[in-house]
Amino acid sequence: MGIISNRTPVLLLTGFGGQERALELAEPGTVVVHHDLSGLREGLVVRSEATVRPDGVAEERVALLELAHGCVSCTLREDLLPLLRTLHRRASVRRIVVRLDPILEADAVRHAIEHVVVEMVGAVPGPAARDVEVTGTIGFVAGATWLDDALGEEDLGERFPVPDDDERTVAQLAVGHAQSADLLVVTGDSPDPARLRAVLRRLAPGAPIARERAALGDLLPRLAPPRPPVEPFGPLLPGCPPLDPDGDVRLIEFSARRPLHPGRFHEAIDVLLDGVVHARGRIWLATRPDEAFWLESAGAGLRVGAAGPWLAAGGEGPPERWAMASAAWDEAHGDRRTDLVVLAAGADPNRIVETLRWAELTPAELAAGPAAWAAWHDPFGAMHADPCEDLAPAPGHEDRADEEMA
Repeated sequence: MGIISNRTPVLLLTGFGGQERALELAEPGTVVVHHDLSGLREGLVVRSEATVRPDGVAEERVALLELAHGCVSCTLREDLLPLLRTLHRRASVRRIVVRLDPILEADAVRHAIEHVVVEMVGAVPGPAARDVEVTGTIGFVAGATWLDDALGEEDLGERFPVPDDDERTVAQLAVGHAQSADLLVVTGDSPDPARLRAVLRRLAPGAPIARERAALGDLLPRLAPPRPPVEPFGPLLPGCPPLDPDGDVRLIEFSARRPLHPGRFHEAIDVLLDGVVHARGRIWLATRPDEAFWLESAGAGLRVGAAGPWLAAGGEGPPERWAMASAAWDEAHGDRRTDLVVLAAGADPNRIVETLRWAELTPAELAAGPAAWAAWHDPFGAMHADPCEDLAPAPGHEDRADEEMA
């Protein structure tokens, strides 16, 4: 027997276009909510609520909101989350459809619903998830342009009005929209539909892929169960994506049991910025023996940031993390290792692996030990983003090249 929940189901719609079809779901008992963020830079947000009365007549209420800070998180915290809790209290509301603005990421919205505390008059303080439950995300993919967007380097601000401090890229949003979806709807014609489908199957494994001619209401039974978010110390290939290559599309797995030289790795990551849709994984830098780093890329943009301590350095984690680490525990270095997964679409897989392997310490460098590693130049701060300005060659780079040639 299933668990009966009195929480109101919430369906998220995301993408660079297509979310306007949310009104197809505005049947009696459903409320469609949309926050238009095109005026966010000026601190203005237009919120609309579309409902269908029992007699079938559609009604839409529009409100103009002023957000002095002009930030996306303020929109969620100050309006969307309280609105979800309010709608739950209406007896006539059986489902909520949230039509997300193109610059909003479904995973971030879902996280906010589940974790951000909302304080309301007459309600117990807590996250919106006390009252509502995200049951799925529909991601709309523009067939004609999505692959170019996902492989590109265009800043988000070049296409959408976003706050000046928003440094995200179009590729980051394009990849995120598809990756978070439990059902993908391809709109328009793709110049290479087989290639697009191959990428999407590996980016959002398990999510059915439908064409736009299908009615949204008919597609709802095909929604895959929501996937848990990828955690820095969790599995890097959740959902069992296809591992076999499909044309020039393939998943590449890279592992290294020796730490990476920070200078060489800084140069090596450029190989992930061309012909790669997405990359993610854990990094062991020789100059940072206690802390794991997390790498994530989309198109020509990449970031490397601190992920937390290794278990061998006193880190903590759930039993699942300990079980996964113990399966490959090293007597000397514990769970320290580098593991990366790369979704390539056009990039040479052999070049990617060879370039990343070049960044791994040589046996001689490994034998020199942590005291020697600590003296090396480290271009990685708490958060590092690429592309960035070129840096001087790292000490030991030339030595490694000589050793490889010997």
